[in-house]
Amino acid sequence: MRLHKFSDVDAFVALDLDGAETASGPVRWARKVLQGGAKDLARSQTYTYAVLRMRRSGASAGISSDASARAEAVTGFVAEAAALASGGVYLPDAAKGVTEDDLASLRDADPRTAARLGGFASECDALSAVAAADAAVGIDGRSVVLEGFSAAGPTLVEAVTRRGGRVVGVATAEGSLATPEGCDPAAVSEAWAASGKRTLESLAEACVSDGLDEPDALWGIAADVVFAGSRMGVVDHGVAERLQCLALVPSGRLAYTAKALAVCRKRDIVAVPDFVSLAGSTIAAWSSTDISDDEVRAAVAETVSSLMSEALDSADGAFLGACCAAEAFLSTWRDELPFGRPLAS
Repeated sequence: MRLHKFSDVDAFVALDLDGAETASGPVRWARKVLQGGAKDLARSQTYTYAVLRMRRSGASAGISSDASARAEAVTGFVAEAAALASGGVYLPDAAKGVTEDDLASLRDADPRTAARLGGFASECDALSAVAAADAAVGIDGRSVVLEGFSAAGPTLVEAVTRRGGRVVGVATAEGSLATPEGCDPAAVSEAWAASGKRTLESLAEACVSDGLDEPDALWGIAADVVFAGSRMGVVDHGVAERLQCLALVPSGRLAYTAKALAVCRKRDIVAVPDFVSLAGSTIAAWSSTDISDDEVRAAVAETVSSLMSEALDSADGAFLGACCAAEAFLSTWRDELPFGRPLAS
């Protein structure tokens, strides 16, 4: 892992592997972005590339500043990152506090398909998460809860419903709601479009529910599949002990900790690896412009389903099975494997 520090702004890029064709991953802005979390995110992206058999590296950048100086800090980052992007050293993806518009000037040097970054990439991550869940335990007839609701939330709800499942619980930082009859995808889309971060209040009005509860109450809702990913490590060993599900599926990077993984193994809960469930955006970003968006979506579902099926064949569980597949490919072009697997600290 190599850390590149910027000279004119309080920012850095964690680059996971030397000798890769290129490196990509999120760039986040906050008052203080910690290097440890960035390194973990870079490792997760590295393993996504590896299971997809791409000789590329994960990376993750952080920009730190007060809110009043955000625009200036992001502009400074973009100016200095131009040399990295043009050389293929680091290709940034917009994440917390950074938008695609902020990064627009860097896209001319980005070999990925620009139209399939940003919103389309997030949509494909939602589709790949649902495909992974379907491969793990099946979605048809299953109940699902969704922890952490973002712009990809409506796509995830619609994909679950299309495969025969129903979303019976949703949680955000503001609260949670249970809706035994299931969320209507159209109502979810309308709520997000109209309310954004206040989606939960709108959903409570649109769905048959008992109203809002504390965010932590979601873990007490009985459901077959739990999608989680509002932040790194949101599922720790304590939360894992409370789960009443068949599968835990990351809808955000590094959703569970190493101890939570051990609890899931003990309780026979399939812990889907995040670097597989969130491979959709990577598949989309590197897709050919010669194929349609619908063909990309189909490729995401097919590829992730295949990766999960292979991982599930491992006697050590899906997470370690997928790690072994990633590491087998890494061994074809590296003398040593990177130290540490992609799990939240």
